[in-house]
Amino acid sequence: MRALVQRVTRAAVEFRPSPADDWETAGSIGHGLCVLVGVTHADDGALADKLAEKLWGLRIFDDDAGVMNRSVADAGGALLVVSQFTLYGDTAKGRRPSWIAAARPEQAEPLVERVVDRLRSLGAPVETGRFRTDMRVELVNDGPVTLLLDVD
Repeated sequence: MRALVQRVTRAAVEFRPSPADDWETAGSIGHGLCVLVGVTHADDGALADKLAEKLWGLRIFDDDAGVMNRSVADAGGALLVVSQFTLYGDTAKGRRPSWIAAARPEQAEPLVERVVDRLRSLGAPVETGRFRTDMRVELVNDGPVTLLLDVD
């Protein structure tokens, strides 16, 4: 599994089930992490749990000395988790990305849900996007701090 993690002062995701529909807010947070999650074919529930635990404990928030030494759990923040198959886009050849490494929605959706469920079981306030819809994510990156996590 792969996650693009951004420390944010606020973030929100809107969705629409079809182009004819209006945009609706799926979730929004204040201070915390905006997490785009990608799933590949070999991923399983154990990796989803591992990713959730890594996200909850990742020390990228400043302590009183201004050092990144606190986790979102320590900082009292929330997480906005959004599925993002394009994190497994391959641009090595040509100008059009290949999506071969990205898991199909039938495999990816339950694993992203498992990440969310595990985060919630750890005590995290979590908001999410909507799977298989058009989405728009708006955020204010704090720092900016952005990390790419690969969990295997």
